[in-house]
Amino acid sequence: MHEFDWSSIGPGLPYLWQGMLVTLEITAIAIVVGILWGTLLAVMRLSSFKPISWFATAYVNIFRAIPLVMVLLWFYLIVPSFLQKVLGLSPKTDIRLISAMVAFALFEAAYYSEIIRAGIISIARGQSSAALALGMTQWQAMKLVILPQAFRAMVPLLLTQAIVLFQDTSLVYVLGLADFFRSASNIGDRDGTLVEMVLFAGAIYFVISLSASMLVRYLKKRTVS
Repeated sequence: MHEFDWSSIGPGLPYLWQGMLVTLEITAIAIVVGILWGTLLAVMRLSSFKPISWFATAYVNIFRAIPLVMVLLWFYLIVPSFLQKVLGLSPKTDIRLISAMVAFALFEAAYYSEIIRAGIISIARGQSSAALALGMTQWQAMKLVILPQAFRAMVPLLLTQAIVLFQDTSLVYVLGLADFFRSASNIGDRDGTLVEMVLFAGAIYFVISLSASMLVRYLKKRTVS
């Protein structure tokens, strides 16, 4: 029977915290860029100009049809060489973090786009008509009238997707990036406590995700009321 040894957790906390900062950094960048780019994609999909609508539709469908781990690996192979050529960086420069951020942001934008598009569609057409009747342009009506209402209704769904994103960041393990999960695994490999460290990492992910889920439920009740 395996006897658990949790002695590696205390000394490894500074290293684990550095890994958690990497995880949170990737999550934050992917949420901000994903929502901004996803909003633009959602508006483009609803555009009456077919080439723009087709581009946005193709983008969303392609990224939603590809496993995230493959997107991470592709960008890990493409982004470094691209940046090295454009910026003249040394091949030895470690830009795995940038690659991961770009991959997550562009991937998550496809999912945020669908959430935001559904929110826009849910707003009554009369809102847009009234804005146009007041002399607003189509873009002004979207920015000042439709999107604010849509985002208010979409907050719980956007946060839920953010929780999924936070959990998915553990996939940067395949890039050898020292995020929280990778840091825990490294400590476990070093000290011979891999099982314990993986369980500890899983518990931390669970606590953070559960707390965020409770916040989502609270906000959902506030939105409904």
